[in-house]
Amino acid sequence: MIFAVAMGAVLVTMGLALVRAAKGPTIFDRILALNMFGTKTVLLIAVMGFLTGRPDYLDLALVYALMNFIGVIGVLRFSKYGHFADPDRKDVA
Repeated sequence: MIFAVAMGAVLVTMGLALVRAAKGPTIFDRILALNMFGTKTVLLIAVMGFLTGRPDYLDLALVYALMNFIGVIGVLRFSKYGHFADPDRKDVA
């Protein structure tokens, strides 16, 4: 019962993160809200795995966390430089 309540609380915070991502005054607020949404998704997968008795969901949650981290770093780099290439390299076309 307590894990079902935790799952509901995580869903509420995910909704609040989506609201912040839609409204956020700056691009960095929106990126932070999407990162929080990804983190809450990891928590939701972990709680769901516990509720269903399938511990292999934790592996999926870890993979999703890594993908979320790499995606946020990529978006931040793109928002700062406007491209993914290293601007100091001369051999890039």
